[in-house]
Amino acid sequence: MSDPDWLSDEAWGALEPHLPKNRPGAPRVDDRRVISGILHVLRSGCRWKDCPPEFGPATTIYNRYNRWSAQGLWHKLFARLAAAGNIPDELSIDGTHAKAHRSAAGSKKGSRRRRSAGHGVDGQARSTLWPTLKASRLPLS
Repeated sequence: MSDPDWLSDEAWGALEPHLPKNRPGAPRVDDRRVISGILHVLRSGCRWKDCPPEFGPATTIYNRYNRWSAQGLWHKLFARLAAAGNIPDELSIDGTHAKAHRSAAGSKKGSRRRRSAGHGVDGQARSTLWPTLKASRLPLS
């Protein structure tokens, strides 16, 4: 497990004692692999479904993250790690990175019409919409 995306032995040793144990239900898959996948997605900003397959199925990784988030387990886990001191670097996630949806760059905000600047200074309208409508209503000779 020398890949930089995998949790090191030091990080796993610090994290593993604080994980929930003896939960009811089906036995969990390899925690180290799934948590490495979660950290990979959080660090890289990729979509859950684009997580590399060596971390396991993307649905397993997302479901574990989502379920533990809803239970507040991540907050408890990182609080315990912080209280224990000496947090390994790979367990630290840079909080200055803000992930934005690809459409967050901006777009045309609705279909409202804007008055042309010419109306504000008593000038000629720059739009040809009104003369076109007026001409279409004239009687044909």
